[in-house]
Amino acid sequence: MANFSIPPVIASSSSSSPAPPTIEVQGIVRRHGAVTAVDRVSFEVRRGEFFSILGPSGAGKTSVLRMLAGFEDPDEGDVRIDGRSMLGVPPNRRPVNLVFQSYALFPHLTVKDNVAFGLKMRRVPATQIDEEVRQALTMVKLLGKESRRPGQLSGGEQQRVALARALVNKPAVVLLDEPLAALDQQLRQAMQVELKSIQEQAGLTCVCVTHHQEEAMMMSDRIAVMHQGRMWQVGTPREVYARPCNLFVSRFLGVSNELTGRLGDSVGGDRLFHPTDPELSPFPLRIETSEAVGRLATLSLRPEQLHMSRDRPTSAGPLLSGRIQKTMFAGSETKYLVRVGRESLWEARTNGSETPALTPGGQIFLHWASSDGRLFFE
Repeated sequence: MANFSIPPVIASSSSSSPAPPTIEVQGIVRRHGAVTAVDRVSFEVRRGEFFSILGPSGAGKTSVLRMLAGFEDPDEGDVRIDGRSMLGVPPNRRPVNLVFQSYALFPHLTVKDNVAFGLKMRRVPATQIDEEVRQALTMVKLLGKESRRPGQLSGGEQQRVALARALVNKPAVVLLDEPLAALDQQLRQAMQVELKSIQEQAGLTCVCVTHHQEEAMMMSDRIAVMHQGRMWQVGTPREVYARPCNLFVSRFLGVSNELTGRLGDSVGGDRLFHPTDPELSPFPLRIETSEAVGRLATLSLRPEQLHMSRDRPTSAGPLLSGRIQKTMFAGSETKYLVRVGRESLWEARTNGSETPALTPGGQIFLHWASSDGRLFFE
């Protein structure tokens, strides 16, 4: 367990033999009047990588996508694709294709004509257009539906037509703007798998902008978390989820059970953590830190790191008692909201098939490995 008390940074994932970058973003800044929408953002996207930019509304992620697409130029910095600066290069001359959230299909054109539109604008020979459209529709599993119009297709099929229209132009980069936002939950989950499969099969370099955490975690090779115009952390989904660099990232990527307290003396290889809640007793944490005794900090734990028992565990380690406030059955798991001390409401989970279920109002003991969790200093 590590600790951070730093300004926004990029914590890049390491790789023994990374692919060469297709995209290099170097210190870009974008201002809208007095508001800085993007503030000194730098990152690289490797060839064949699915890279997601994740953040809440207003984080600046759409402005980054628009600068990649060429709809806006940065006020400072540079965007390079395949080693070439894109400053001043219009959208139609960039080796990128953008798949819009609304798909932006032509309603009066057939599937085939929608997919072929870009090739016709480039005056590609008709016989070549037919073959390339056929290949693109085969990849997205829409052969046989060439003569249909968008209004005759499901939402998932329209999404695949939009993707085929991007693929047929063989761009260096496919940009995805909230690509699954218009789909219902069940279709969204199916399309996550399908979109990732198409990306891997075609060897596409994809940059996806989304505010949907599960979507980014499922499809991405790496994730960049943005907030207030800055890129706070870059890494694999597992790295960013398990080792968030600050409380914002921890809270944004999943549930963060939190407890404020002060760092205490060393006990063996652990440090005591003294909760500020007077109803809670100190417990040991296994951390490597030189922070002084009395330093204020916030402990963050994921629900899956917590274990629950009706009886007090005999083993040494972090332990808190609480009362179950609410039980929520969610199919594969059961979620519990547990009141811990005066101030904290934590979420814990058990396997959905576990019986008997723990009931609201009952006392429960929460315990976890002393090396689990993250400690963030004020």
